[in-house]
Amino acid sequence: MAADFETSRIADAVEITAPDGATVRPLSSLPGTASSAQFELGPQQVSKAVSHASVEEIWFITAGSGEMWRRQHGREETTVLEPGVCLTIPLGTTFQFRAGSGGLRAVAVTIPPWPDGDPGEARSEAGRW
Repeated sequence: MAADFETSRIADAVEITAPDGATVRPLSSLPGTASSAQFELGPQQVSKAVSHASVEEIWFITAGSGEMWRRQHGREETTVLEPGVCLTIPLGTTFQFRAGSGGLRAVAVTIPPWPDGDPGEARSEAGRW
């Protein structure tokens, strides 16, 4: 059986706070496959460092600027974030991000969908900032 069509609009999305402290607006999802959301940090804000227990993410920066720090298996990288940058957060990666003076906004896809109500999905980690 095919999945139903789903359409969402940022203006109608419920605003929640992610475990890392970012503002999140959940968007459309494909049950059992992926979910999407908009993430936002205000000017000069820094997220808490976390890793995910069961999901991976792909982020696309839509507005603002900042940096994303990622660490996995003994390697680490800091990426400058600006509109048009797309990056991945593979399973088990510790990551932390921060916004520049104009804030930061990204749209992300989570694979599989974010497990609502699972407090153990985002694990606190030691971060760069």
